[in-house]
Amino acid sequence: MSVQNRGAPLLVAALGCRCPRCGKGPLFDGYLKIAPACSHCGLSFAGSDTGDGPAFFIMLPLCLLVAGLALVFELKVEPPLWVHMTVWPIFIGVVAGFTLRPVKATMVALQYRYRDIEHDEQSR
Repeated sequence: MSVQNRGAPLLVAALGCRCPRCGKGPLFDGYLKIAPACSHCGLSFAGSDTGDGPAFFIMLPLCLLVAGLALVFELKVEPPLWVHMTVWPIFIGVVAGFTLRPVKATMVALQYRYRDIEHDEQSR
C-alpha cells in the first residue's frame, strides 16, 4: 500500500498561514483574501472556498466562552454595566481577529488534503 504525499504538515500550513502543498508560500494575499496561487510551488487556490466555516468555528465556542466569563466576572466583581459593554466586545474582536486567519488556513489545508482540488481544476 503506497502512501500518497498529502502536502505540508497541517500545523505548518495552519499556524503559519502557508501553502498546504509546500508549506513555504503564503496562503493569503492581504488579511483574509486567499492568494490566487502559491508563489513558491504554483498551486492554484482557485478551488479553495471556506465560506462562513471559519467564522462559525470561531464564534460558536467564543460566544460560549464569553458568556461563561461574563457570568463569572459579574458574580465575582459585580461591575457596572458599562464595564461589560466595554470589555466583552473588545475581547471578542481581539480573539476573533487573531484566530480567523489560522482557522481559515486550516480549512484550506484540510480541503487540499481530503479533496482533490488540483484534479477538480484540471477537469473544468
